[in-house]
Amino acid sequence: MEATAAGPRSAEVAVVGAGPGGLGVAAALRSSGIPAVILERASSVGASWRGHYERLHLHTARTLSGLPGLGIPRAAGTWVSRDDFVAYLETYARHHGLDIRLGLEVHRLDPDGPRWRVETSAGALHFRAVVVATGQNCVPFIPSWPGRENFPGAFLHSSRFRSGEDHRGQDVLVVGAGNSGAEIAVDLVEHGAARVSLSIRRPPNVVPRAVAGLVPAQFVSILLSRLPLAVADAFARATARLTLGDLASLGLPHSERGIYTEMVRDRQIPIIDVGLVAALRARRVHILPAVEGFEGRRARLQGGGTVEPDAVIAATGYRAGLERLVGHLAVLGADGSPIVDRSLQAAPGLHFVGFSNPPTGNLRQMRIDAWRVARRLRQASARAAA
Repeated sequence: MEATAAGPRSAEVAVVGAGPGGLGVAAALRSSGIPAVILERASSVGASWRGHYERLHLHTARTLSGLPGLGIPRAAGTWVSRDDFVAYLETYARHHGLDIRLGLEVHRLDPDGPRWRVETSAGALHFRAVVVATGQNCVPFIPSWPGRENFPGAFLHSSRFRSGEDHRGQDVLVVGAGNSGAEIAVDLVEHGAARVSLSIRRPPNVVPRAVAGLVPAQFVSILLSRLPLAVADAFARATARLTLGDLASLGLPHSERGIYTEMVRDRQIPIIDVGLVAALRARRVHILPAVEGFEGRRARLQGGGTVEPDAVIAATGYRAGLERLVGHLAVLGADGSPIVDRSLQAAPGLHFVGFSNPPTGNLRQMRIDAWRVARRLRQASARAAA
């Protein structure tokens, strides 16, 4: 997709980022009669999704993952693949006729009287409002392990992992027991890695992707989200135990935190099982303690043990990376996430979409939040015109 040729002078709102959050907000604004332009540093929409590993599928159901005004085609199946989701984003942008400036990086945002000054790689632009939708998974994070720079084997962040085929026959250490780490471990097993180890710092919660193999767990999550945390925790833990069994017997200790408590209070999504439990039962994935550092090829583990892998994949997460953009505006919390009100506004005319991690599904929440922001900006526009 190419950026449209007209300039953004007629746009009232700048949307930073052409991922699902940015596209959804721009479509909701357009539907509300508010001209908006999307500013995207990459050369295509959904750039981060294009770079994900090949086997990636949405962990949320297709019917609950569509953006405002256009659902994901039924042909994509219940669990939408990476490529099908990217194709959907491209179709979505064309369907809504969104105004997108590709290859235009936003460096800094500043209030300028009643408007916002947006410093870009092409100079300064001014808008009535700005919506930041660059997402919470913007900057790959790797811990500063002692000796990491001297590890002689392949060492990469999960953002650079593409397929287990690249590690066929190797001893691979995956560090980090989030969804990326768990799924990469399964992919390595399926592509013939000689040995796959998964290093965890704290025991994770694990839940099935579908209850009884039929009902997407997301539907259950939406229902449980209306209950007190203690009740939701008890139901979710019982369901996981019934469907997945005792994972402690497979070397994966249980989390001491309730599944819903961890999601709501710690913003920690459980591992959605897409093959990890089967790989543990088959002794194809081995659980190890946390990595503390490297000595040549040796990875030192918590408790004193060591392993000598051929390759290390750091599935150690991301940071939002908002400091350069808005760090000077006192709108970020200690963890670097934006501090917003119910309309996702952090300062007058400055909104953030796509930075939550709800148990009911991130894409579903983006759709809800897109309409919420559009409604707030429509009301602001009406007040200004009165």
